[in-house]
Amino acid sequence: MIKRNSNKNQQERKMRIKKGDTVVVISGQYKGVKGEVLKAFPKKNQVIVERVNFIKKHERPTQKNPQGGILEMEAPINVSKVKLYNEKIGDVTRAVYKKIGDKRIRVCQKTGDEI
Repeated sequence: MIKRNSNKNQQERKMRIKKGDTVVVISGQYKGVKGEVLKAFPKKNQVIVERVNFIKKHERPTQKNPQGGILEMEAPINVSKVKLYNEKIGDVTRAVYKKIGDKRIRVCQKTGDEI
């Protein structure tokens, strides 16, 4: 019997959004919100964007945090829900890789400017 892993193809695709990029959420509760990517998880195909997808985490009292309490923090969202934002044109775009010499450079698809 042959085992097939349907998620394998999704995990092998490269993410075109990196840490530090400015993105816009295109669907869901936070649609239209602009924020910076704080962390990227390429194997899970997810990113953490500032001020997007808040969750409440209950933390018990410890020596570091003797008060304990409920903390609000950002949770990861799927990378398909965000698009790269280009400051120069003021619109969303895609990142495309172009090979110049021996190097691969990320380029804005709409304008051709280096990101």
